This record gives sequence, structure tokens and C-alpha cells, in this order.
Amino acid sequence: MPPLLLALVAIGIWSSLALLTTLVAGLPPLFSTGVALCIGGLVGLPGVRNWRLPPFTFAVGVGGIFGYHALLFAAFSLAPAVEVNLLNYLWPLLIVLLSPLVLRGLRLTPRHVAGAVAGLSGAVLIATGGGPIGAASGGQLPNQLAGYLLALSAALVWAVYSLMTKRVPPFPTSAVGGFCLASGLLSLALFRLSGGATFVMPHPNPGEWLALAALGIGPMGAAFFAWDAALKRGDPRIIGSLAYLTPLLSTMNLVLFGGKKVGPLALVALVLIVGGAALGALGKRSR
Repeated sequence: MPPLLLALVAIGIWSSLALLTTLVAGLPPLFSTGVALCIGGLVGLPGVRNWRLPPFTFAVGVGGIFGYHALLFAAFSLAPAVEVNLLNYLWPLLIVLLSPLVLRGLRLTPRHVAGAVAGLSGAVLIATGGGPIGAASGGQLPNQLAGYLLALSAALVWAVYSLMTKRVPPFPTSAVGGFCLASGLLSLALFRLSGGATFVMPHPNPGEWLALAALGIGPMGAAFFAWDAALKRGDPRIIGSLAYLTPLLSTMNLVLFGGKKVGPLALVALVLIVGGAALGALGKRSR
């Protein structure tokens, strides 16, 4: 499958993450993340023979998947969701901008930069609804610096992980199942430790179990495999630009299936995101 198509498959699956997450909102985030990642890892069991990797490569995979989710959920617990979501969607921009620093033989063209900036602008509109940062908290920017720094760190971790999969010695995409399973077990262990002496095991209802299974099979499972394969075969600058479609498609799913409403600014965001992705895809490869 062509790398751009693989990237679009991953982006399409990730667009269901927000909708599925609303179905498990009553469960502790670390528990939901751990269960979903373990299911995603089990999906990759047919390729378990490829899970034996050099320690550094395995550390990059687990550090990327577990580190990203741990930092992001910590950020959501400390700062307003709108601002955290906005900072989180800096990762496509960081993939584009960091490509020449992490990978040899690549440089940015004006089109790559313009596409990244246009896509980021669209993501800002989607995340904020056109309002100023801090509007969700009465227009006053809260003193939640730690949460913002964690969100920025999560975006940086995912961008570096995505690029490092091309930098480390080649490994089969099926090894991503090992990354997911190890990350899920770490999430569950952290959830257990965070409960301390008052730890209570959650008891999801049948609907929540179905949502967790869908999360594990899709956004926190198959999407990681498709993303890894896309990055291995394609240009990270172009794929990073296409990733700006994620917040747009995610919002559309919430509108179509989650009963959410979006204002007219969504059309402006559509032009910016799709236009930015097109600009990034048209950027010439340079060696």
C-alpha cells in the first residue's frame, strides 16, 4: 500500500479517538489507556516473533507510545482541555520541522513550512472554536504552566518517536504490537500505583467494554501499525502535513455521530487544513 494511503488510513482511524473516548469518560483515563493499548498489542500477536528487538529500539517504541499518552493525560488533569488539545496538535508541525534535524538528507522547502503553518492555523480554529486561548475558563489564562508544558512535551515525544522509527535500525511493523502491549501494561501499573491504599478496580459496563475494544483495535492499535508503515516508506514532511486532517475529521465525527455542534469557522478550518496538507504534499523532496 502506498505510504500516503497508509498515513490517511491511520489518520482516518485516529479521527474516531475523540468520539470513542466520550463513551468511556466515566472510567479512569490511565485504566482506559492501559486496557486499550493491551488490546492493541494483542491484535499484533500474530507477529510476536518479530518483537525481539535491540533494547534501544524497544525503548524508543515504548517511550514514544507510553510517554505520549502518559504526558497527555497528565496535561488534561492539570490544564483546560481546549488549550491542552491545541498544544497537543503541534505534533504534526514538529514532525515537519524536526525532519531535517533527526533524519539525514532532508531539508525543508518553503512549501513544507507554509503547509505546516496553514495546517496549524486550522487546527487552532478547530481546537478553540475561533475564540482566544483561555476563553474556556472565562477569558482568563489560568496559571497552569505545568499542564501546558506537559502537553508540549507530549507533542514533542510523539513527533520524535515518529521520526526515530526511521532513524533506528529497520524493524518489522509487526513489532509495534510489542510496543503497545508493553505500554498498556505500564499504564495499568501506573494506574494501580496511583490508587495507593484506596485503589478500587473499575468495573466497566458492557457498552464501555465494547468502546474499549474498539479503541484498542482501532485508534490505539491498527492506527499505530499503519502509521509506522507509512513513516517507514514515505516522506515524513509530507506525512506530517497530512496529519493536520486528524483534528478536522475528529470534529466531523463528533458532529455526525456524537451530537456536537460546530460553528461556521469549521469551513475556514477546512480550507486551512486541507490547503496546508496539499501544500505539504506538493513540497519537493530534496537530498
